[in-house]
Amino acid sequence: MSEQTKKYAKELVAQMTAEEKTSQMLYQSPAIERLGIPAYNWWNEALHGVARAGVATMFPQAIGLAASFDRELINKIADVISTEGRAKFNAFSKRGDHDIYKGLTFWAPNINIFRDPRWGRGHETFGEDPYLTAELGIAYIKGLQGEDADHVKAAACAKHYAVHSGPEAIRHEFDAKVSRHDLYDTYLYAFRRCVKEARVEAVMGAYNRVNGEPACGSRTLLIDILREEWGFEGHVVSDCWAIKDFHEKHHVTGNATESAAMAVNNGCDLNCGSVFLYLNQALEQGLVSEEKITAAVERLLEVRIRLGMLKSYPSPYADISYEKVECKEHVALSVEAARRSIVLLKNKDNILPLDRNKYKTIAVIGPNANSRNGLIGNYTGTSSRYITPLEGIQQCAGEDTKVLYAEGCSLYKERTESLAKKKDRFEEAFVTAEMSDIVVLCLGLDATIEGEEGDAGNEYASGDKLGLSLPGLQQELIEKVAAAGKPVIVMLLAGSAIDLSETDPVTDAVLDIWYPGARGGLAAAEALFGTFSPNGRLPVTFYKGTKNLPDFCDYSMKNRTYRYTDQHILYPFGYGLSYTEIVYKDAVINTKSCDISEDTALTVTVMNKGKYPVYESVQTYIKYVNKREYDPDYQLKNIVSVFLQPGEEKSVLIVLKANDFALISEDGSCEIRPGDYMIAVGGQQPDKKSEELTGKKAAIFCITKKERRKLSVTD
Repeated sequence: MSEQTKKYAKELVAQMTAEEKTSQMLYQSPAIERLGIPAYNWWNEALHGVARAGVATMFPQAIGLAASFDRELINKIADVISTEGRAKFNAFSKRGDHDIYKGLTFWAPNINIFRDPRWGRGHETFGEDPYLTAELGIAYIKGLQGEDADHVKAAACAKHYAVHSGPEAIRHEFDAKVSRHDLYDTYLYAFRRCVKEARVEAVMGAYNRVNGEPACGSRTLLIDILREEWGFEGHVVSDCWAIKDFHEKHHVTGNATESAAMAVNNGCDLNCGSVFLYLNQALEQGLVSEEKITAAVERLLEVRIRLGMLKSYPSPYADISYEKVECKEHVALSVEAARRSIVLLKNKDNILPLDRNKYKTIAVIGPNANSRNGLIGNYTGTSSRYITPLEGIQQCAGEDTKVLYAEGCSLYKERTESLAKKKDRFEEAFVTAEMSDIVVLCLGLDATIEGEEGDAGNEYASGDKLGLSLPGLQQELIEKVAAAGKPVIVMLLAGSAIDLSETDPVTDAVLDIWYPGARGGLAAAEALFGTFSPNGRLPVTFYKGTKNLPDFCDYSMKNRTYRYTDQHILYPFGYGLSYTEIVYKDAVINTKSCDISEDTALTVTVMNKGKYPVYESVQTYIKYVNKREYDPDYQLKNIVSVFLQPGEEKSVLIVLKANDFALISEDGSCEIRPGDYMIAVGGQQPDKKSEELTGKKAAIFCITKKERRKLSVTD
């Protein structure tokens, strides 16, 4: 950011009274007309499209986008979202509409680590891996903010900082206890890179405490690490009404005045909530200095200047027209994103894609078959059109194919009609299956039962999942329908890992389509009929139940995610099948031994031997051979998305920097250790389960690092 905007912000703030300054630290900031500062509401959402302010292009939920393993795709999507956000802001502002959800400060992306599959908000994230989360988070932030730091297209916000991933029911009073190793190895990695590499404009604190300190008032997180270690220059916003929790839930302060002072003194600049109304009292009582308040307001005003909200510093994006909102090109990208997100988990005897000549009557059954909620996830806008899986199949099946439909059951209730008997739609489902040649079962969840505390309708766990099985009568529905003796294809609409081990004996194929966006049912149908080949990869591990998982409240990474466990795995992180055959060959590494200053380069040839064009996700993993008990196993350190036409082959260059070999010590320090490192490259993890499911192995090399190198926490 330029010195010009900093100077301008300082000059404006210097003319404010103390009361005017504190008024600008609330998310509903009033106008200061004598200084030419318009009213502004900071709260806006853009997790996978501009949310909560009317029509916008709705992309797949974040977890689905992560399944693409593609930075460029994520960057394009974020650029579209910021274009639509600008178009809406420009139109609304001209009409004097400065309401909530109509600004340019987007509280996205969510870069928390999806450490436990029971967490209801995990579908807002980019998955369980710190590297993948960082890469996609950086791409998203850069897409939202644009390339000109002095004229920001929109302001992104990395949330929820930090060590935050449930349980939802107790998030307001919960204290996440975390070791220094896990803090720096897992929970802070993506935040650090989003700050240092993407220069994210804002960071949002979490509701919970972290090792005793409330995250929105933590000196350790907000000052020692964020500002001093990482050099963060943007602003910090509280999660909504989180500062109220200081005195009401965490009991670290006595009242709202003390809470407001604690937050500001420890680095929080903007309050989503109302506790900062007490800042004037805190100032009068000497609990906070005016210098602290001034510094916070300067940071807040400086980003508003660069966003072009003051007439004397106009934005080059001020002329983006409302015609861009949900335009043809944006909608096309949303459908393409849905295609890229689909993961083919199972395909027995290559039953997919469906042979149109063989299957003339298709039964589409299940609670998510014709559900709009099953498309959209949470933090969503309004689409002008929705295409459910049923509608997509009807559209793609062709005139000679008959499509039958039955709801089968509710997502989680025992009946669909309140006065009916239990399982009231089971017989209809069976009859429909019996009349068909093949069954497509659309099952899973939606954001009304996995989501955020206060939003999700899950009365049992405040949005979290009690287990990993399909809820309600869905497993019984599968068995009922399978009894008709027809092939069964499962389309899974969910934002998290589901234990499908009980369904395996009676299903022939499984397509995980996540929450695929407003028109995602079209992409699902196209995958079913082979218009394209699905080639997504799992950004999370699918487990067989929860018996090997630690307690939900335990924030140790031991026995969590692919980096720290290989037990009870149903489908591994990084896994996904395809309709085409991808061959890896001629893998070569440039060295067997190197010092810390040298890059390690690998080349591998990737060939498409099948009939479908695909985006292949080339994955590179590194493992330290002599790892200590708390070190991770193989961990992802490079991704390359390669587009291949049928018969085409490409040579892929993979460059691993010294930092890619770094490991976190028990005390949180970072270093590259001398010794042997295993490097694996392929279309999957180098694990036994992936080999078993795909029949393929990754190419593995061993190199030796000859020296030790301590790394700064700012590296």
